[in-house]
Formats: sequence, C-alpha cells, structure tokens
Amino acid sequence: MEETAETSDVQLDAKPTCETVPGLPQKKHYRQRAHSNPHSDHDIEYPLSPLHMDWTENYGDFANGRLVEFADIGCGYGGLLMRLSPMFPDTLMIGMEIRVKVSDYVNEKIQALRKHHEKEGHYRNIAVLRTNAMKYLPNYFNKGQLSKMFFLFPDPHFKNKKHKWRIITRSLLSEYAYVLREGGLIYTITDVKDLHDWMVLHLTDHPLFVRLTDEELKADPVVGMLYESTEEGQKVTRNDGEKWPAVFRRLPNPPL
Repeated sequence: MEETAETSDVQLDAKPTCETVPGLPQKKHYRQRAHSNPHSDHDIEYPLSPLHMDWTENYGDFANGRLVEFADIGCGYGGLLMRLSPMFPDTLMIGMEIRVKVSDYVNEKIQALRKHHEKEGHYRNIAVLRTNAMKYLPNYFNKGQLSKMFFLFPDPHFKNKKHKWRIITRSLLSEYAYVLREGGLIYTITDVKDLHDWMVLHLTDHPLFVRLTDEELKADPVVGMLYESTEEGQKVTRNDGEKWPAVFRRLPNPPL
C-alpha cells in the first residue's frame, strides 16, 4: 500500500502496532521549507549545561533518572524516532529539529501516539526538542552520554562557500566524540554522493572514529531503518534515487 503524508510514519513494521492511529496531526498543516540556516538567530532557549536539563519535561515520569541515549539530529518529521521506539522501549531518544512547525508536528504526533497507547505505555521513550544542535549540543548532553547519533539526509549545502555549514565537519565531530560514549555509533545516510564522500572523509580522518565494515552493517538492525524511515528517504525512493549510508564507531580515547 502506498503511504500518504498523514500515515507514512504510522504504518510501523515493528511492535507495538501496525494500525493507523486516530487523531494524528496532518503534515500539510506543519509544512516548512526543507532546510534552515543554522547560523541565523533562531531565538532558541537552551540549558546552561546538562545539569540544568530537566528531561521529565519531555518524558514525564518515564525519565525516572534515565538519561537520553539516542539523538536524531535534524529529525525532520520524526519517522525514525517512531520506528526505533518499539525496538528500544527502555531507551530515551530525542529528536533535535531547528524548524518550529516541524518540531511542533513531531511533538503533537508523539502526544497523540502516547494517548492512543496510554494503557500499554508505548512511545513514552521518545521526544523532540526545537533547538540548534550545531550550536548547543554540549548544553544538553554529558560527556559520553549518547550511544547513538543519527544524521539522516542532512542539508547538503551544495555551494563551496557553505560547506562550513554542513552538519559533519572536523570541529563538530570533536563535539560529537565528546557526547558519544566509547563504542557509540554515528549513523549517516544521504542521496547526495558528494555529501556522502564529504562525511566519510571527515569521519575517517578524525582520530576518534572508525567506519563499520559491511559485515557489521548487515548485523545492525538499525541500519535498515535509515533508508525509508524519513520523509526524505521515501521521496528518494519514489524518485528512484540512490542512497549512501555510512556508520562509524566511536573509538576509545588515546592514553594520556
């Protein structure tokens, strides 16, 4: 069955449900341009430090001393979060999205899913923050807090003078290495070959990351979700486009 804009993220392959949940927000009311300038003033509130971040505001009592472990950077309409939630029901996951309308949509959708599955307690482990991860990531997460980070179909910033705006750069990778625990994973996928080569080059050159082998990719059940879980990925499929994934592991810190 061909998925529509309203049902594409709800026809879940994984538990707990494959039904169409009533009362979900419609994407057509939350449309916004595909990308946003990360260097503009977006009037974003952010915590002074991770110690000032109260995750109960996002997860309620389910936080209960837990810390966020998965971060989907530029989560878009939240498709990946919806699919990962049943796979890791005890793991807190956060989507970070700079666009106001899009983050509002994801939040409304999560609240609707929680309400629909209130008896079973599903989808309590996912939430969304409207923020600029390129600027404020260390304000949210402690050193070594995250075990997975996702960069799915990020803005390619085609012009050479805007390459410094890309979400994968040497300086930003050092921040990602800081918040990722040893053995943690960075997942990337794009339909732009130049961007794929750029991300692979920068991650390969960084001393704290190593690329997963093809065998390791096949053994990771999360990798298969990178292709179709997002609206962007589904659009590429409809247009018969190619997709290039790459996953990197956070290496141990070198001895002092």
